[in-house]
Amino acid sequence: MAYDIRLVKLITGDLALGKWDEGERKIKDIAVIQTLPTQSGGVQMMLLPFGYPFENEITGEISLDHVIYVYKAFPEELKTKYMEAASNLTLSTPEDLRRLQNMAGAAGKAAGPGISLIKK
Repeated sequence: MAYDIRLVKLITGDLALGKWDEGERKIKDIAVIQTLPTQSGGVQMMLLPFGYPFENEITGEISLDHVIYVYKAFPEELKTKYMEAASNLTLSTPEDLRRLQNMAGAAGKAAGPGISLIKK
């Protein structure tokens, strides 16, 4: 089942990510994004359950009445990380599959000389 994952800004100022349900006018299984400054001057993002620190699972729902902005586009990697956190599964990306193809040698041969365990 494909979910409509949306990134929104709530009236509290929080950036939230969740499964959009237009029929019920809610965002379900909601998580928040917190930004942390790094020593190098950049920013790191953390994806946390909305109820953190009292809840450790991504659950809950918020009415769309509390949404002030819906982002039209956001990084696909953020969607993947949300789905992994919400489902406790690791998801593959197209880049992962390309890396796997590069590991195989031509015509099924080993990719490199390797270590032989058989004495000739």
